[in-house]
Amino acid sequence: MRYDLRPLDPARSIKTKLGLLVAVTITVASVLAVVGTRLGVSPWATVPLAVGVALVLTQLLARGMTSPLREMTVAAQRMAQGDYSHRVRATSGDEVGELARAFNRMSATLELVDRHRRDLVANVSHELRTPISALQAVLENLADGVSQPTPEELRSALAQTERLGRLIGDLLDLSRVEEGVMPLRLARVEVTELLDDAVAQARVDSLRYTVVVDPPDLEVPADPDRLHQLLANLLDNAARHSPAGGEVRVLAAAVGDRVSLDVIDEGPGIAPAERGLVFERFTTSAAHASGTGLGLAISRWVVQLHGGTIAVGDSDHGCRIQVLLPSDPDRPVTTKEPVMSTLTPPAPSQPPPAAPARDAVSTVWPDAGDRRPGLVAAAAAAGVLAAVVLPNRTTGIGTTLVFAAVVATVFAARAVRRPARWTRLDTLDAVVAGLLLATLSVRSAAWITVLCLLAALALVAVGSTRARSVVGLFATAVAVPLAAIRGLPWLGRTLRPRSSIQAWVPAVRTALVSLVLLLVFGALFASADALFASWVDALTPNITWNDLPARAVLALFVAAGTLAAAFVALAPPAVDRLQLPLRQSRRDFEWLAPVSAVNAVFALFLVAQATALFGGHDYLQRTTGLTYADYVHQGFGQLTAATILTLTVVAWAVRKAAPGGRRDLALGALCVMTLVVVASALHRMGLYEEAYGFSRLRLLVSVFEGWLGVVVLLVLATRVVRARQWLVPTAVRFGAVGLLGLAALNPDLWIAEHNLSRTQATTPVDYQYLTELSPDAAPALVDVVATGVNCSGSRASTDWLEWNVGRAQARALVDQRTNAGIATCLLR
Repeated sequence: MRYDLRPLDPARSIKTKLGLLVAVTITVASVLAVVGTRLGVSPWATVPLAVGVALVLTQLLARGMTSPLREMTVAAQRMAQGDYSHRVRATSGDEVGELARAFNRMSATLELVDRHRRDLVANVSHELRTPISALQAVLENLADGVSQPTPEELRSALAQTERLGRLIGDLLDLSRVEEGVMPLRLARVEVTELLDDAVAQARVDSLRYTVVVDPPDLEVPADPDRLHQLLANLLDNAARHSPAGGEVRVLAAAVGDRVSLDVIDEGPGIAPAERGLVFERFTTSAAHASGTGLGLAISRWVVQLHGGTIAVGDSDHGCRIQVLLPSDPDRPVTTKEPVMSTLTPPAPSQPPPAAPARDAVSTVWPDAGDRRPGLVAAAAAAGVLAAVVLPNRTTGIGTTLVFAAVVATVFAARAVRRPARWTRLDTLDAVVAGLLLATLSVRSAAWITVLCLLAALALVAVGSTRARSVVGLFATAVAVPLAAIRGLPWLGRTLRPRSSIQAWVPAVRTALVSLVLLLVFGALFASADALFASWVDALTPNITWNDLPARAVLALFVAAGTLAAAFVALAPPAVDRLQLPLRQSRRDFEWLAPVSAVNAVFALFLVAQATALFGGHDYLQRTTGLTYADYVHQGFGQLTAATILTLTVVAWAVRKAAPGGRRDLALGALCVMTLVVVASALHRMGLYEEAYGFSRLRLLVSVFEGWLGVVVLLVLATRVVRARQWLVPTAVRFGAVGLLGLAALNPDLWIAEHNLSRTQATTPVDYQYLTELSPDAAPALVDVVATGVNCSGSRASTDWLEWNVGRAQARALVDQRTNAGIATCLLR
């Protein structure tokens, strides 16, 4: 398998490729370093990981850039051994791609020349052997006294000698033509006399000849010797391919400012597909396998030297060679042919190999086509908004506005792509995504708001590509960053003005004038009125010169990400074409045996669960030595992993097994038992939380396990309705709705309330953990007072872009109490 990735092929310059390579690697390394720092990972682990990923990415991209050079090295080594058939995959549009295409043309030309050389040796050997053999037979008969030197014998020997002379003359003409030293001496040639003389010299006794000249006194300015050579080759070609007793007609006529010469025979003719090839040297048609293939090539060279044309014309029967010569005696004439392409043909001009590769890419990921400057402007505006709003602020209204602008740009691109196909599902996706983004302004718990934000972005991306498979989901996640490369041609077309650069001048001038006036008048009024100045301070961001580089990078990152996601929505890749290489099994036992084994293990596990349930706490402790709380905690993670693995097994079996009742029964039983395992896992987590307390992680994994149970139910439903294509997108939508429901539940408040209301607690309430919750939990903690608690909450802010419902409610509750308990810690 070849790992030859070439995402940079659309770039037209090697310098551009190197710049993109450096930019991509630096960006990836920087993002990994920042993410690792934010997650609290040690720099000694983050920096090597970032460098390693950057090196791997550089290696992958650089391998694709230099792949044509390696292929050319292999091809050159094969050419040194005489193999000219190897070609280089030239898909790049830069200088390396041009070199690869030139190398392919050179290889094709050398292959063609080598084939012509072999054909020349074979054809000339055959043509020389025939007259030499005949001449040798005549001379041996004369030498041995078998026959006498009669006139017939001498004429036969003379004919064979003349045939040898014509062949040697063709070879000499070929050498002169290749050197370009054939002189051309024009004179007035009487066509009737020329044709009669040429027919008399080329006449074959078994054929009939007809010469027609209209008008009889027709003349043509030409070189008599070269024109005679032309007719000799055409008549010889007609004689060799005419049947015995056939007729060869030679026609001449004045056609406007040209003279037409036609030689017509009654042979098998030339197929239309071969008419353009018979004039190449060493080339003969399928019906005319004899000859050296030089006669018609030399004929075309003679005609081109005179400024005329030669072609195979249409004929009811036989072959018709048409020659058109100019009749103007004062035309400029060259004494040398400048280009000898007829006799030394280069390789056939082929379209650049890059086109098929790009066509192949376009079939999987089409281009966006039309210019969309509005989308580019919207993405740029989202980047600027992010740079102004996000730095140095916690989540709130400003964060919601930024990502709402990002999502709106993507939905706008989707609407532009198919305005008449906006469905109810698209509307549902837009509503759910909007509600998920609204949690940024409602909840202050960063862990749930970040998950809601990621769910909204994932929902928008999956809706853009219409992914219908798990592989399609992963391909969608990869498609968004790759769109930064795939969309470069479209971005270039969009940014290029349609007429001239002058079209941008009025807009830029207007924007600059407006900005200057806004700054001048805003500064004047702010200095004149304190209230107006406070409004200006509240509306404008506090930006220092030290912040500008970081804000510029953030703006570029958000704008590029938004534009990449918009490009995916505008020109979605066919992600569902990517499938794992799994083929359907020919024998049922190949999939039935593994699935049956898993079913047996599940059944045995369920028996163990029933035994533990009905045996009671004493039986469990006597048998395992564990309390029930320790017993249920021990297996929750494993049961979650078992659920995920079961879904993987089901997906594998669906691909391997043929549809039928046996497959449905085996997988249905597995899914039903998996639902019991999911219920058991949730029950275990509930008992463990009652004993050891509630936390964010425990609540989140419980929700995740519940979502896995919903996915299993969807799998069972697909076995009933036979509509697999809606399984994956429906599961994604259920996951997004589940996170939305969790955010609506106010998880931090729920955790605080349940920790305070535990009745069967094995450990006391962890008040220190409660102080680490977000202000969302303030309603449950406002009256709770605990000693020895170290407050380390978040800083209260009056910035309206940081306004959040959870923080506002917590502030109001604290302000209403003189002793607000732990809730005060949440606002510090």
